[in-house]
Amino acid sequence: MKKTYLDFEKSVESLETKIDSLKNAHDEHPTLNISSELKQLTDKADKSLHEIYDNLTAWQISQVARHPQRPYSLDYINAIFSDFRELHGDRAYGDDPAIIGGLALFEKQSVMVIGQQKGRDVKERQYRNFGMPRPEGYRKALRLYRLAEKFNIPVITLIDTPGAYPGIGAEERGQSEAIARNLYAMSELKTPILSIVIGEGGSGGALALGVADHLMMLEFSIYSVISPEGCASILWKKAEMAETAAETLGITAQRLKKLGLADSIVKEPLGGAHRDMLKTMHSVKEAISIELEKLKKHSIDNLLKRRYEKLISFGEFSQ
Repeated sequence: MKKTYLDFEKSVESLETKIDSLKNAHDEHPTLNISSELKQLTDKADKSLHEIYDNLTAWQISQVARHPQRPYSLDYINAIFSDFRELHGDRAYGDDPAIIGGLALFEKQSVMVIGQQKGRDVKERQYRNFGMPRPEGYRKALRLYRLAEKFNIPVITLIDTPGAYPGIGAEERGQSEAIARNLYAMSELKTPILSIVIGEGGSGGALALGVADHLMMLEFSIYSVISPEGCASILWKKAEMAETAAETLGITAQRLKKLGLADSIVKEPLGGAHRDMLKTMHSVKEAISIELEKLKKHSIDNLLKRRYEKLISFGEFSQ
């Protein structure tokens, strides 16, 4: 697949285009000695990537979190879990493809994995509604939470959505109530919950999968009450103020970890998760394994107590 470069990656794009040209020339003329020049260009590209990704702004991180080649929930499910059995429908209205979930095995242990799924191409994006769930999606997730609780199976959620779908039909079917019901149910669910923000966590649409005993974020993911563009349009009435809004909102993993809203950060490969999916999957799998083992050591009563204390600590401040 041809790499997609973001606006601030132009210097890397130029170098990697030259590297590709050199490799193509070598394929056509195998006798050409390109090793020295190839190493020089590769070192320059790596250095440029380091300079860019070591100094990303919040707005640039939000662009990486939305990168069209970034791994989505199904990529993680297929790579990290085995024997995944997707379960459909909310048993009330219908099935929402923007949320996928079902039983799976993680290191030979049964888990309930639920994630928000975006699409790769136009057809799939329309089918998945661009990763924006409707009420039936959240009610499907609620059904799976309760099923996991019934059989004492840990819940693992993968968060990646711009937000809940704001259409008239969704509102008519009780979008806000469905989200609120999930928040309530997750807060008292009698089984371990582990949540991972893999891309963008937008507003209540993300929070409906994010009330957890442990919330981890990928290094270049974002989690926010509103998108930078939405915030800019409300506060400044100018979309071009999105960069300022991103800095002000504090949407990055590092900032949220510092504030105590995120519990841990999973490091991404240089240049973002999309540049080395295998390495990303390995890091996420290792992080899940470590945190899941920690959660399993707690009794249900202790888990609920810790979850409650964590939730009521949000928003505390001192003057």
